[in-house]
Amino acid sequence: MGERLVATPDSSENEPMRIDSESSGDPARHPTTAGLDGALAALPPAPADLGRVVHVVTRRDGGRREAPARIGLSPDGGVDGDSWGRRADRRPEAQVTVMQAGFALMIANGQPLELFGDNLFLDLDISAANLPPGSQVEIGEVLLEVTPLPHNGCRKFQARFGADALRFVQDPGRRSLNMRGIHVRVLRGGEVGTGDEARVVCRG
Repeated sequence: MGERLVATPDSSENEPMRIDSESSGDPARHPTTAGLDGALAALPPAPADLGRVVHVVTRRDGGRREAPARIGLSPDGGVDGDSWGRRADRRPEAQVTVMQAGFALMIANGQPLELFGDNLFLDLDISAANLPPGSQVEIGEVLLEVTPLPHNGCRKFQARFGADALRFVQDPGRRSLNMRGIHVRVLRGGEVGTGDEARVVCRG
């Protein structure tokens, strides 16, 4: 995974940058369409059935990102302490967001994965062909179900990773890969952490 946090220009070398919902990316790190094409072609395929958790993130007050080693999940609250659980208009189909780790690293191009704002980064094929809505993934005692709600890029995604990256993930020819990610809901709670196995138990 490498370094997950970077230092601000005016901070000490040991002080990590605060990343929250208003953070923007580094334009010098924005990938080009050509660079993304090459990276995608070289990216090894993710496991279809048995993968692992690469990174976990929760969004605290003010959208501040934290990346603990482990996080708790529950059917009522989603990710413990995450902003979804504090919303008045909580949508069960948008409870937890997931990205395929290889795609995330490719798009981030050296920037911290916390910039995405997603909760789980998995080394697992989350494409529509492999994990259609209704599919279930088990991570330890936690059971997640893929919801039909699309996970689309937005202006914040463009500010963090560039216009080329936004067009790349939204391109109709690649949309089924779910490079921007998917939404899941928690059917059975528990804890998940980096390195845990993520196993597809059924497909919708």
